[in-house]
This record gives sequence, C-alpha cells and structure tokens, in this order.
Amino acid sequence: MAPMTRILLIDDDVDLTHMLAQYLAHEGFEVRAVHDGASGIAELAARPYAIAVLDIMMPGLSGLEALQRIRQHSRVPVLMLTARGDGIDKVTGLNLGADDYVAKPCTPAELLARIRAILRRTQGTPTPEPAAGAPRQVQAGPLLLSPGSRQATWHGQPLELTGTEFLLLEVLARHVGHLVSKEDISQEAFQRPLTRFDRRIDVHISTIRQKLGHRPDGQPWIRNVRGQGYQFLED
Repeated sequence: MAPMTRILLIDDDVDLTHMLAQYLAHEGFEVRAVHDGASGIAELAARPYAIAVLDIMMPGLSGLEALQRIRQHSRVPVLMLTARGDGIDKVTGLNLGADDYVAKPCTPAELLARIRAILRRTQGTPTPEPAAGAPRQVQAGPLLLSPGSRQATWHGQPLELTGTEFLLLEVLARHVGHLVSKEDISQEAFQRPLTRFDRRIDVHISTIRQKLGHRPDGQPWIRNVRGQGYQFLED
C-alpha cells in the first residue's frame, strides 16, 4: 500500500489497541493509537488520517462528545466501536456524522473488513473513470454532484457532506424521480445487502434531508415511502 494508509485508533483499552495495531500494521496500514477522546481530537487536527476508529465508551470525554468535536473541523471517516445491542449510541453516532459502526466484541478481521469497506466508498480508493460518453457529474434539480472529486453543490452553493452521505445522495440523484428501495440503496452505495434492523441508511438520509431543506411546495426533497424506500423528487 503506497503511500501507507494511516489509521487512528481512539480507545482507552490499551491491550486491545495494541493487538489491533499489530494486526492492521501486518495488513499494510500505518497505525497510531491514543487512549482518550481529547488526544484523538488533537491528533486528527495535527495530521491527516484516512480513517479514525473511535470507541464510544471512554472515561472523561466520551466517544460521542469526541465525535461531535471532530466533526467541527474534520470530515475524516469515523468508524465507531459500540457496545453490542446499544442502539441509542449507534443512532446518535450516525446523527453526529459517524460513517459506520462495529459492535464490541469484534474480531480484528471484522474490523479490517469494515475499515476497507469505508475506505473503498470514501477517499481510500480512486473513483473509476466513467465510460466514454458518460457524464462526469450527476445533476438532479438544484443538486450537482461530482463523484470524482466528491464535491457537491446545492442551488449553486457548496454542500457539506460526509463520504457516506455523498454516496447515498448520489444513488438517489442517479434515480431522480424514481423510488429506490433500501435494499437497492445498500447494494449500490455500500456493495452489501441490507441487514435486518439496520437503520444507518434512515439516519444518514434524515441528516441529508435536513441539509437540503424543503421544496417551494413545503415537501422535503427526499420522500420517504414507509416500508418501500426513498425518492429524490424531480425539480
């Protein structure tokens, strides 16, 4: 991997981070570990990282508080480590801008797979060049997306999106005017099937809807059809 992809582990469990760091380093990553939220915030502000792995349950500054502060100055992808079954923390973390979560206890292989999936769909893997004649931008009403650079504008103004939000909005924009099931959204955006009780798509799209505001007729730009999916409305 050249240059080495840099990962920051933020977790107060020293033994766990040491084991994970060794495993990830063996897989070709450059890894640094810190053991409290404040140090994680400072480290991300000081140097670039491809992704941060952030534990929610830490003494002092919690992972959720740290994530909120990180998002004030950084769009680095964040993978949360959560207690198994703690749905409230998962939803809260996604609302605050986390890209995904893994429930503890997890295996190093599971964590690695989730890290690689996030990097593939954010900045870790260059976007393939479009086929000859294919548009390099996606236009849907006042929305303009540039997948190659992951830049978005809304009514001609820059639209701040996380990597996951960009991918979800791109799927809906490519199908503007058509209802897209959550299963199809998961496959197109994340290249994996939708799992039962998985709410991350709903949470991310709720955040996107807030950023887009309402249409002149008072409706949200993204329509939710309960039990069926989402539709980006035509201009």
